[in-house]
Amino acid sequence: MLNNLPNILTFSRILAIPVLVGLLLFVEDPMGSWLAFSAYTIACVTDFFDGYLARAWHLQSAFGRFLDPIADKLLIASVLLVLVGIDRISGLTVLPAAVILCREILVSGLREFLAEVPVRVPVTTMAKWKTTMQMLALGFLLVGPVGPDFGPLTTTEVGIWGIWGAALLTLVTGYDYLVAGLKHIVETDHAPAEKHPHPPEDSGDGESH
Repeated sequence: MLNNLPNILTFSRILAIPVLVGLLLFVEDPMGSWLAFSAYTIACVTDFFDGYLARAWHLQSAFGRFLDPIADKLLIASVLLVLVGIDRISGLTVLPAAVILCREILVSGLREFLAEVPVRVPVTTMAKWKTTMQMLALGFLLVGPVGPDFGPLTTTEVGIWGIWGAALLTLVTGYDYLVAGLKHIVETDHAPAEKHPHPPEDSGDGESH
C-alpha cells in the first residue's frame, strides 16, 4: 500500500493535517501562520505530484484511488474548521465554507454509490477551477492578518472573496455531480423492473423467488 512514492505522497497530506492545525493553534503569529501556510502549500503540491507520478510511472493502484479523494477532503475540511475556530472565517463567510464542506460530503456519497454500479463521473474543467480557487483562497486565509496587502485588499479579504467565488463554483459543479448521480441512481432502480417486467408467480410456500 505505502510501498510506492505516489501513495506515500498521498498519505503525507493526511499527516500534514495535525501539523498544520497545531501550528495555527499553538505557535504565535507571524511564525505560526506562515509555517501553517508552508505545510498547506506542500500538501497541495503533493496533490498534483501523486497523480502525475502514478500515471507516469504506471504505479496506479486501488489503494491510491481510494486514499487520494479521502486525503483531499480531510485536508480541506480540517483547514475550514480550524479557520472557523480561530475566527478567520466568521460571520456570513461561514456560509460559503459550509457550502464547500457539504458539497464534499455529497460528492463522497455519490462516488461511493457510483463505485458499486460501477460508473465514473468525470471531473469537469469547472470542477478543476473550483479546486484551484478553493486551494488559493484557503492559502490566503491561512496567512491571514500577517500577510501583505494586495492593493486595497488585505490578504484575509482576498481569501474571503476567494472562498465566496469557490462556493459559487461549488454549487454549479455540485449540481452537475448530483444530476449525473441521480441519473444513474434512477437507472439502477429501474434495472430490475426492466429485467423482470412481470412479477414471478407465487411458488405456493408464501415467499417470492
